Amino acid sequence: MDLEARKINFVQEFLRIENEKIISSLEALLRKNKTELFEKELQPMSLQKFHSDIDKSIEDSESNKVVSANDLIAKAQKWS
Repeated sequence: MDLEARKINFVQEFLRIENEKIISSLEALLRKNKTELFEKELQPMSLQKFHSDIDKSIEDSESNKVVSANDLIAKAQKWS
């Protein structure tokens, strides 16, 4: 059975569950596994990349290629 078929099968089984304790356990397991996977794949940034990003940020700031926090908040509020 391929992954897509397994996911569909799992969702169908999940929708049949009437026990809140089981659903809570599955939610907790999903969160735990997603967190573990994220942390496993997380790689530290190299010092060279870190310095490069800082230099680019300074260059953008000096060239006025930035958005102020207040402008960003105002734009975000219009998204809703």
